[in-house]
Amino acid sequence: MSTFPRISLRPEVTDYLKNVFLNKEVLAAVGHQEAESRFQRLLTCLSHPPSYTCVRASTHLAPLEEIRQKLGEELKKQQMCTSSEKEVSVQILPHPRIPDVLLLPVDGPRPVEQLSSEVVVGAQCGSAVLRGANVFVPGILASPKFMKAGDVVSVFSDLEGRCTRGATSFQGMRGFVGNGVAQIDRSGIFCTDVAAKGVGVRMVEPLYQSPSFDGVLPNLAFLQNLPSVVVGHVLGPLPGERILDMCAAPGGKTCHIAALMRDQGEVVALEKIKNKIDRIRQNAKMLQLNSVKVYCFNSTKAVSSNSAQEHEGPPFSAESFDRVLLDAPCSGLGQRPSMSCTWSLKELRSYQPLQRKLFHAAVQLLKKGGVIVYSTCTVTLAENEEQVAWALETFPCLTLQPQEPHIGSEGMLGAGLSPEQLRLLQRFSPELTWDQTGAAAPLPYRADRDTIGFFIAKFLKK
Repeated sequence: MSTFPRISLRPEVTDYLKNVFLNKEVLAAVGHQEAESRFQRLLTCLSHPPSYTCVRASTHLAPLEEIRQKLGEELKKQQMCTSSEKEVSVQILPHPRIPDVLLLPVDGPRPVEQLSSEVVVGAQCGSAVLRGANVFVPGILASPKFMKAGDVVSVFSDLEGRCTRGATSFQGMRGFVGNGVAQIDRSGIFCTDVAAKGVGVRMVEPLYQSPSFDGVLPNLAFLQNLPSVVVGHVLGPLPGERILDMCAAPGGKTCHIAALMRDQGEVVALEKIKNKIDRIRQNAKMLQLNSVKVYCFNSTKAVSSNSAQEHEGPPFSAESFDRVLLDAPCSGLGQRPSMSCTWSLKELRSYQPLQRKLFHAAVQLLKKGGVIVYSTCTVTLAENEEQVAWALETFPCLTLQPQEPHIGSEGMLGAGLSPEQLRLLQRFSPELTWDQTGAAAPLPYRADRDTIGFFIAKFLKK
């Protein structure tokens, strides 16, 4: 069901994406009408949240069913504090094929009445609200002139980034995300020398009802998009191996790899942005994972030119890792919900060269017989299937491998790959079934299809 306008993009980016999704190979396979329909569904579904929340359970610390029960109890307590109903039910389902995933259905869009008192938030904040978050003070752009703590307000997301911070009203393009209670006066948001923090609006009637996981079982229940969990399983880490995560922040996949290895072996996490390093270490500590070693380093320079070096950290000797995860920096156009993206076409195209530099390093660092998994959270051919075609041509030592689990679609036509090669790829394509999968379908069935846009390729080095 379409509730919001389709994602707001620059015209040049929309034209670029249209040419991608209506390329010659796709048109020959499905025809112009179906290709156009898929593209329009993509633009619309990107601005809407998936129909479920995915939680990765820390099954290295406790059995899945125990975590499921504890999570249910915690979320019932949370809902009883905000609901007037005496009986509160929380549906939590285990994924039938992924042993450490729990699924919670999202209720929405709900019939929520808009109020005259309005708060406007940034697009990123609005997207977080649609996934179950409250409104934090830094995300607030505009509020009523005399807003006080305790006021009930409607919350709107600024779709085009045009609202001036500190405004008392805004009439530009916006999307209604629900109603909440102000936790702070307007003066505390905008009229202070010290930047205010914490919750600014506590959501009580969100348009999409999804649990808030703030402080809920932090060491047992980890919020993560389903395709991101699939990546760790596709990599297939084994106890005792040495594994490299080249672009590790915020550390969700790093910690998942270590957990799948039962914390036996070594997981090296590299991240070039210094202020993101602490987050990875904190996540590893919280999840009681001692096998994770984190370094602030640019992975494009991670291969040592000195084969005789013996120091522990980067750069590393060639062929020193059993498996490598390259969850590459990308344009992020598969993220949901995303009501607006202001990037230029030049910015969008800037990722392919960086991804190839990282891939060169990954191949050099991988042992013969080892596995590389390449993944992105975007929908373009240039960053996905075209990178696979380039890698197979550039590195004759690489071959594509089957993926397990394979719950997404096959690769997209347009990069000259064979049908057999496309079947070995895994592309999560919500536009293929969005707004067509009935609500009566089992949740796991919908969950596997109504995801963020994501791409996974698995290679073996001969």
